Amino acid sequence: MASLASSTLVYSTPVRIKTSSKPRSSSRTCKKTVPFLVTRADSSSPLLHAAKHTKLVSVLAWTWDCISYTFLDLKCGFLEIGKFVAIFIFQVDKHIQSGMVVGLGSGQASGLAIQYLGRLLRTGALKDIVGVPMSVTSASEAAKAGIPLDVYQDSSQIDFAFDDADIIEEETLVAIIGRRRSHSDESIIQEKSILKAANKLVFMITENQYMGGPEGSIPVLVQALNWMETAEEIDDLFLGDAEVWRRSSIGQAGPTGGDFPFITREGHNVLDVIFTSPIQSLAEVAEGLDKVDGVVDHGVISKFPCAAVIAAESGGLNIVDRLSPSVGYDSS
Repeated sequence: MASLASSTLVYSTPVRIKTSSKPRSSSRTCKKTVPFLVTRADSSSPLLHAAKHTKLVSVLAWTWDCISYTFLDLKCGFLEIGKFVAIFIFQVDKHIQSGMVVGLGSGQASGLAIQYLGRLLRTGALKDIVGVPMSVTSASEAAKAGIPLDVYQDSSQIDFAFDDADIIEEETLVAIIGRRRSHSDESIIQEKSILKAANKLVFMITENQYMGGPEGSIPVLVQALNWMETAEEIDDLFLGDAEVWRRSSIGQAGPTGGDFPFITREGHNVLDVIFTSPIQSLAEVAEGLDKVDGVVDHGVISKFPCAAVIAAESGGLNIVDRLSPSVGYDSS
């Protein structure tokens, strides 16, 4: 098993803070760049070599033995591991304190954060943490890590939540979630509910997921009974800018989803609204979808206060904080 033995990795203390001056919205956004440096390490470790390739390492004061094989479970190559190492440790160390109720997200970085959080509980560095999982996958990871769990309810009080986002829009930090093909017993509705309930939210992404004019698909949950009428109305709403496909439970089955359409645990169909040109405003898209009859929910979320922890290709982390709501749309 790969190990860094007892080598310690520390991050440099200077933090460069930039306040955005773009007039795109009235939200207050701060951007920080955190460079991470290695002080000493076992040069034979393949995990360290992976981190060096991406120039991303983080605050490590424990051995890697406890999480080495987690990466294999996540089907994540060594170069991909390097991108997430700094992210998951930084956000856990910075935001989570003993006694907190923590929303546990899904995705590669979230899975690693859950493993690290479990390690801190086992060593006594943190105590009395309760996790609220956003998916079956995160619940399974948390159970393996030894994190006590609770089921989300409307009255749940959540101190902090972390999650992987598929895309985050520059400046506004409006995010898209739910692009990943999920199991039928997982729920975008539950994921969004937990994210909205959190007092503080952090999304974890790589640099190429943070962009102005985001592209690609937005998942939309619709009532199954009249899904085609809803799909046609959405198609008219974004005429010429997007295609609407019903998600299939088995591979790609064409625009109608084939004979086995994906059904959520609440009994809804999922329409993937695939934009063929850059999206000028995710907030405007969300507002339009909210007004369509038959739409139950969608994968666009706007929440404040929140932050995006971004793994930069050039090395280090970019931390972007959104401290106030954007004009015209807030899903919380």
